[in-house]
Amino acid sequence: MEPERVVVTGMGVVTPVGTGLDAFWQGVTSGKSAVGRVTLFDASAFSTRIAAEIPDFDPSEYMDRKDVRRTDRFVQLAIAAGQQAWNDADIAEADAERCGVLVGTGIGGMGTLIQQHDVLLARGPERVSPFFIPMMIGNIAGAQLAMRYGLLGPNATVVTACASSGNAVGDAMRTIQWHEADVMLTGGTEAVILPISFAGFCAMKAMSTRNDDPERASRPFDCGRDGFVMGEGAGFLVLESLSYARRRGARIYAELTGYGRSADAYHMVEPHPEGVGAALAMRRALHDAALQPDDIDYINAHGTATPKGDLAETLAIKEVFGAHAYDLAVSSTKSSTGHLLGAAGAVELIASILSIGHQVIPPTVNLERPSPDCDLDYVPNWPRSAPIRRVMSNAFGFGGQNATLIVEEFPGDV
Repeated sequence: MEPERVVVTGMGVVTPVGTGLDAFWQGVTSGKSAVGRVTLFDASAFSTRIAAEIPDFDPSEYMDRKDVRRTDRFVQLAIAAGQQAWNDADIAEADAERCGVLVGTGIGGMGTLIQQHDVLLARGPERVSPFFIPMMIGNIAGAQLAMRYGLLGPNATVVTACASSGNAVGDAMRTIQWHEADVMLTGGTEAVILPISFAGFCAMKAMSTRNDDPERASRPFDCGRDGFVMGEGAGFLVLESLSYARRRGARIYAELTGYGRSADAYHMVEPHPEGVGAALAMRRALHDAALQPDDIDYINAHGTATPKGDLAETLAIKEVFGAHAYDLAVSSTKSSTGHLLGAAGAVELIASILSIGHQVIPPTVNLERPSPDCDLDYVPNWPRSAPIRRVMSNAFGFGGQNATLIVEEFPGDV
């Protein structure tokens, strides 16, 4: 049996630069950054005091107040973005057994864990909430989405740090290709702007300390980059087999054609210095899509603004694309959104799909002095109109876990 072709028919986002596709696209092409001072907790004692928070997110717009009290923020973001995507796909009727959910999250319900730990210490074990465990566990976002829409098909959660939702989307693509489902609601979610996670990343010296100039702190590929800026958010897509989408007359945004995954097998947090694993994931995605390096028009880079990470990704791109690396447009939308951790891969894939629809490349903002070792075309500071048919999107995680996706224009659709 031939593998099914897989298309994208719905998308939804909740991000620091905007909620909903229009606001999100305006945000990532505005030439501005959503990074500001932390307001979700008192960060005055931390070496990093900045983050990309979602302004004015109200989960009661997407769920009733009782459910809000019984869900962690990472689930609330997933429900908001998942609802947008499902509504956008406009699936009126479907075989529930042929519809599934695949979610990526790097950390899950850490906010609930910390809150209930405080309850335990202050008030004793009998006062810990009976909802503590089902609120906290990482798989609960996917479970909640399945319950919400009655989806009985494959349901799983991927945890590969900052590659989580890239892997989730790729695994959902495989699920459809292998005829296990007709429809998959897939993406990623993360909400860990919390004292404990800040303390951990600060101890690692992984985050930017440009506290006096937040909007200019996230600066991938720049000489002055000094670490990533934490963000929060969710991005979800509805994937369908092309045959099913055509039968129901669905609007198609793009076709998902390539997925590559690999491991650096090198270090707990540092990328391989020559980008060996990243290059392998990109090569595998090209092979999966039956494409040559010259066929790619734009790469939405992982581009976290860490000194070692940006260099390793640049070297990997050069290794895979050769001379074409200098003809490619490469940009990092993390410069606008901050780093959404486990949600980053899905959100950035959505940006990649929108770039095809608008024929515009989102910029790398704050790129003022390109690093001499990062010498590709990173589309500095302002969006660029360009013919775009095929986009590669990279997501790389701690532990050296790498995911690369390729999305292509679908001819004949608006």
